[in-house]
Amino acid sequence: MAGMGIVVHIVCSYLATLGFGILLNIPHRALNSCGWVGVLGWMAYLLGTHINAGTMLANVMGALIIGLSSMVMARRLKMPMILFNIPSLVPLVPGGQAYKAVRSFAVGNDLGAINYLVQVIMIAASIAMGFFISELIARAYFRLTTDK
Repeated sequence: MAGMGIVVHIVCSYLATLGFGILLNIPHRALNSCGWVGVLGWMAYLLGTHINAGTMLANVMGALIIGLSSMVMARRLKMPMILFNIPSLVPLVPGGQAYKAVRSFAVGNDLGAINYLVQVIMIAASIAMGFFISELIARAYFRLTTDK
């Protein structure tokens, strides 16, 4: 991926996250941080696809980074973590596959639709797994640091 391509990915993922944050009425003081959490998640996803880790593992990586960086931003800004999690997921959402599944059902291609639907479910499950792992890491970290 060329340097300009990375810049385009950064700008687009930032704007997508920021735009969705605005639609969800995220407090203004959290919007910039929210945008950067989305960029970090998207860059982790791109890294996963660049090293040929596969779509599922790339989504796990992206969601893991979003979960961990949301935790950091939430503590830093003293705001709920969900304000950063939800808008930051927008770049990872499998909207293309969902659209293709519905379209395939509409034109009568049931086998193709089921294929796309399975992809949507697997990507959604991998995003959930990434959040689950980030929560486990955070709990272990906070348990270790507060027991001292």
